[in-house]
Amino acid sequence: MSSGGSQGGLAVGVMNALQKNKGLWVGWSGEIDQDTDAQLIHYTFDSVRFATFPLTEHGHQAFYIGFSNEVLWPLFHYRTEKVVYDRTNQKEYLHVNQRYARHVATLVEPHSRIWVHDYQLIPLGHFLRQAGIDAPIGYFLHTPFPPWDVLRILPDYENLLRYFSAYDVIGFQTKCDLRNFEDCIRHGLDATFYEDGTIEAEGRCFRAEAYPISIDLDTAQEMARQGVESNTGKRMANSLLDRAIIMGVDRLDYSKGIYKRFQAFERLLEKAEHQHGHVVFVQISPPSRTDVPEYAELRTSLERLAGHVNGRFSDYDWTPLRYLNRGYSRESILGFLRLSRVGFLTPLRDGMNLVAKEFVAAQDPEDPGVLVLSHLAGASWELQEGALVCNPYDAEGVADMLDQALVMPLEERKARWQQMIEVLRKNDIHYWCQKFLDSLGKAS
Repeated sequence: MSSGGSQGGLAVGVMNALQKNKGLWVGWSGEIDQDTDAQLIHYTFDSVRFATFPLTEHGHQAFYIGFSNEVLWPLFHYRTEKVVYDRTNQKEYLHVNQRYARHVATLVEPHSRIWVHDYQLIPLGHFLRQAGIDAPIGYFLHTPFPPWDVLRILPDYENLLRYFSAYDVIGFQTKCDLRNFEDCIRHGLDATFYEDGTIEAEGRCFRAEAYPISIDLDTAQEMARQGVESNTGKRMANSLLDRAIIMGVDRLDYSKGIYKRFQAFERLLEKAEHQHGHVVFVQISPPSRTDVPEYAELRTSLERLAGHVNGRFSDYDWTPLRYLNRGYSRESILGFLRLSRVGFLTPLRDGMNLVAKEFVAAQDPEDPGVLVLSHLAGASWELQEGALVCNPYDAEGVADMLDQALVMPLEERKARWQQMIEVLRKNDIHYWCQKFLDSLGKAS
């Protein structure tokens, strides 16, 4: 179950899990309707059953934009200076979660397992318990989870922690997020930790573990091959004139570190004149949360910096930076990744970053590219042996890694890619889903 605004890892990962397990996705339809009593609309799409309902304009503004994305999103990404707190928005956040609970309660069957996803719906399990639902309820957070001193910036943070105790199994992307959560409930709720891994808080026992989300490896590889052969892939390849591609793909968000990425690329061009005319950095960033003013400001800043870099280094037959502020099909994206010599993914904080895993999956085994990855992305925990892991705040260091990736010999590229693809084979989306559901099944 998810809120309708979620994208990326949640959408791809959960859809895949639902297809395999004949699940029902309950969530926001993406529509705005002032009828607070609007009923669920049931339909099937791509072999997945959906039950959706609209939000009111106030619900969308206060729950989704105001609290979820102007409080929890920056807070969970450690960006405390961007938190804009308002009690009215928090009240609506709880109200919408109560509305979710009312709808979900009508759908629960005797053998149901309920899996709640992401930061928009943290209180949902609590309200389901209040409604008398005793089915196993799991929760998975797709974002990072902040440390104790960061979480305490949130007014009423104690209740946010209490809502977690309603779940039977709580999943995080990395062990770092898990440790942060355990530290928070130890200090905030005086939780008890048992040797078997069980946690007791607020009179309930539950488990919390790291379940790093992944991708459908076979599907990604096939789509990458198709993407290269598509019209879009051929147009991209023809436009390059055999130049190497550095590829970044991110939703337009300040957490993705795109501005600093542009600065690091500029530093590369300053330092490595031998790369002039031989490399093109393609950054694809579809618009995101266009109702939030800060995102519009970010778009303007990136357009200005991209223009500056191109104005400084372009030649009559070479434009070094292509900034594409639009979306493309997943097949096209995977095709672009397969064509790339370097995957350039440097978030300032990220729960996982599935594009990093998609880049690895998309590569030609006989001529793989190199992944340059932020150590602040969850994916770095799994891919650190094969990727070039960087600090996104160090423009000089990132520029050096880009140059290293561009000149890396084929045998080293193959060896690094082999290490990473083995990780993905062991932990794909199906393993992730089954591992979590097995844990949830033990709670029944």
